[in-house]
Amino acid sequence: MTDLLNELAFYFQRLNWLSVLDLLLVTAIAFFLLRLVQGTQAIVLLRGMILFIIVTTLLTVLRGLPAFSWLLTTTLPALLVAIPVIFAPEIRRALERLGRAGSLFSLSAGSNHTERLIDTLCGTVQRLADRRYGALIVVEREVHLDEYIETGVRLDAQLTPELLMQIFFINTPLHDGASILREDRISAAACVLPLSASGTLSRSPERKMGLRHRAALGISEVSDSVAIVVSEETGAIAIAYNGRMIRHLGQERLRSILTATLPRRTVRGLPAWFERLPLDRIRFRKQAPKD
Repeated sequence: MTDLLNELAFYFQRLNWLSVLDLLLVTAIAFFLLRLVQGTQAIVLLRGMILFIIVTTLLTVLRGLPAFSWLLTTTLPALLVAIPVIFAPEIRRALERLGRAGSLFSLSAGSNHTERLIDTLCGTVQRLADRRYGALIVVEREVHLDEYIETGVRLDAQLTPELLMQIFFINTPLHDGASILREDRISAAACVLPLSASGTLSRSPERKMGLRHRAALGISEVSDSVAIVVSEETGAIAIAYNGRMIRHLGQERLRSILTATLPRRTVRGLPAWFERLPLDRIRFRKQAPKD
């Protein structure tokens, strides 16, 4: 520890305005790269890799363990080769987002926008449940769902109760599959989602859950989106978030869960930890009853 403090003091003594500028440039580049992969599944793996490198480096410096030093020196070159291969789809999407003017730093709608979205969803879902129209609605949050939007029919239409009712009307071309919402617009309908492989629905007392429920749970396992399901057989309303599902919801309880999980305000271009606190997941767990 003493050697580490001495090295830090030595570096601070040599610090000048040029060194500060150098550090700021490196920090800006790192922030820019992180901003590009924000909203993709790659950010989760990237956080784990960064944490692994930091912990390994600290242990190597503090303890001077040769095994950790060898692991660090042999792993980093392999990671530099593996990152472009593993994150190829995410890198492509990041470059596409880079080419869109004004997409890096923008301000989405505030609390009024979220309240209107919740009002529209709650009212429409209750109408679908009363008529026993099967429905699967996915609300996109931080992790973008572009790869699933591409599997459906592009709409990019303003969200209205009438449009959602028409989409999920029985035997219409867009009835099967999920409708994905991005902010206050329906990006696509009839989208194909990944099915849950966790076995959560199979272990539940009610094993009559169909593909809609498995798809809703599956998309909540691979992203931070919120999925709302209406059963075609019973008209029951369910919601899936963070790999968990709550069933048999009324309109008021659905509203309270959506209020807890959907963000009030999102400033694009800022780090995720600055945009929101993880209170939504905590509230969701508190409201989740035991099956």
